[in-house]
Amino acid sequence: MSAATPRLADLASYAGVSEATVSRVLNDKPGVAAATRQSVLTAIDVLGYERPSKLRRSSAGLIGLVVPELTNPVFPMFAQIVETQLAGAGYTPVLCTQTPGGVHEDEYVQMLLDRGVSGIVFVSGQHADTRAGTQRYAELRERGLPMVLINGYREDVDATFVSHDDRAAMQLAVRHLRDLGHTRVGFATGPARYVPVQRRAEAFHELMADVPGFDGDEMVSTTLFTVEGGAAAGKQLIEAGATAIIAGSDVMALGVLRAADQLGCAVPGELSVIGSDDVPFIGFVDPPLTTLRMNVNAMAEVAVGAVLGEIAGEEVEHREYLFAPELILRGSTAPPG
Repeated sequence: MSAATPRLADLASYAGVSEATVSRVLNDKPGVAAATRQSVLTAIDVLGYERPSKLRRSSAGLIGLVVPELTNPVFPMFAQIVETQLAGAGYTPVLCTQTPGGVHEDEYVQMLLDRGVSGIVFVSGQHADTRAGTQRYAELRERGLPMVLINGYREDVDATFVSHDDRAAMQLAVRHLRDLGHTRVGFATGPARYVPVQRRAEAFHELMADVPGFDGDEMVSTTLFTVEGGAAAGKQLIEAGATAIIAGSDVMALGVLRAADQLGCAVPGELSVIGSDDVPFIGFVDPPLTTLRMNVNAMAEVAVGAVLGEIAGEEVEHREYLFAPELILRGSTAPPG
């Protein structure tokens, strides 16, 4: 690390705070939120400065956290818990956020390796995309770098995987809707190349196969994991005669609700909607959304425990750990009208 005095402007720019806030952190002054203080400490480490002596006690090393865009609230949920757990263990988390057209996962990984990270946690990264090769992870394993991959299992990757049980989630959703009397059930989801999408789609087809006249191709719409994608899928499925729609995320479910409103289709009177994830605000939409809760807390904690265990030299079993979903019943599902 450089022994140069940290430049306030550089640290403030990287951490997204004022120079005055950076100064307070450098001088170990009170009045700075824990998350803000951690952002400044991360900036110091990542930019290659040496921490002031007062602050050196808190970092055992850097651990990368690679996540997709943060517009879907489930990813900030993972980031917050993982960062808190890592910081509590004395490590400095380095958040790497991917955006369309922005820095690619491989570029972030190289940046992290250049900084000498102790390990990396990947959330819904290239490992979730069946079209992406897995050689990048094999190379990390050859380097002996501890890593954990969340939501997206690839059997040829020698690592710890932590996943939401997507098949169980679909079982809960379909069973609930069929118990209400729905037989025209649609599935609105993101691109079919992703492992969680494939698992849910397979379960959906199996669970609906005994419904007379069910057309799986007609009742599954793959678009994007966005509000706009959910709206497009919702419109398609409603026009195909769906009386209930299971969305691949809560964000997509918001799009389905928008499509229903635009088509004059009352929810839940004429259309039942189920989301997925249970992000913080989703119980406050109109109507409050029935959804499949992902156990983000437990998943993040196990992921951190696994990567820290490997860093400590413990024997960590490389396998996939599945976490059971929970169906949260609210006001967006009802018997077909």
